[in-house]
Amino acid sequence: MEKRILVINLKPELVQIERLKQMLPNWEVVADNDPDHLEHYLKEAEIILHWKKAIAPTILEENTRLKWIQTWSAGVNNLPLEALQARGVCVTSANGVHAYPISETIFALMLGFTRKIHTYVRQQQVKTWHHAHLSGEIHKKTIGIIGVGAIGKETAKIAKAFKMKVLGVRHSGNPADDVDQMFQPEQLDEMLPQCDYVVITLPLTTETTHMFAAPQFKRMKDSALLINIGRGPIIQEEDLIEALEQKEIAGAGLDVFATEPLPEDSPLWEMDNVIITPHTAGATEYYATRVIEDIFLPNLEHYIQGETPNKNLVNFEKGY
Repeated sequence: MEKRILVINLKPELVQIERLKQMLPNWEVVADNDPDHLEHYLKEAEIILHWKKAIAPTILEENTRLKWIQTWSAGVNNLPLEALQARGVCVTSANGVHAYPISETIFALMLGFTRKIHTYVRQQQVKTWHHAHLSGEIHKKTIGIIGVGAIGKETAKIAKAFKMKVLGVRHSGNPADDVDQMFQPEQLDEMLPQCDYVVITLPLTTETTHMFAAPQFKRMKDSALLINIGRGPIIQEEDLIEALEQKEIAGAGLDVFATEPLPEDSPLWEMDNVIITPHTAGATEYYATRVIEDIFLPNLEHYIQGETPNKNLVNFEKGY
């Protein structure tokens, strides 16, 4: 039987699809977005580019040929990792694709708060001319980056252009360029009181779930701003709402939430000291190009040589 690669949610006419056909001349290369067709193709696919939660039952129950999944996201917490590991399926993520757009969103939120852009936009809507007591600036302030991976490193690099002091948290504790001091997760509470901005860029794992709750917010400066572009459940949301209401921290820029879409009855919608973006921090015009050309195609070169894809290969034990 001819080997099959299934590309989901990409237009068949994209130039990258032609690249795949050239690299895999003896394979059936299928690019299909029609849900009615997917189940048929899923049953025999050896490689799947783009994971969707809806395909899990077919993959786990009817496909015995699957060897490799390339996700479209950096986070893989929505995949059935244990089942895939048990079947010997390797998973590669889109880690690194988001470094530019998400770091831009991080600074958009930081600058928006600090220079009161969010306040002025609201005032513009009601034609109000008011200074709003603007006084803050981010130059020479301290930023704490929780998770110094590709996104965290790019954020640290940009922070240095603002002459900021950069603190970081990473599991290994190893130093990184543009990070003045590195901490390990168990030292988080030691780092938080030093930060004017706290930026969460972590994946969601059992260790990071509710990593930020009431004790952490109480350790932060009451003038500090929290930015979360990692995953919503890293924050205990009820504790964050209370911390914002009690002015334990100054504000929060949130791209991710415990429940998405964010429920209409969430108090976060109405808070003047919160900026909400709908899980769009990683959106970019270059997304497909970066996933395919920077990650998938180099891994495919290894795969067709009989080797395991090694770029962004998910560690099943760590969960990322």
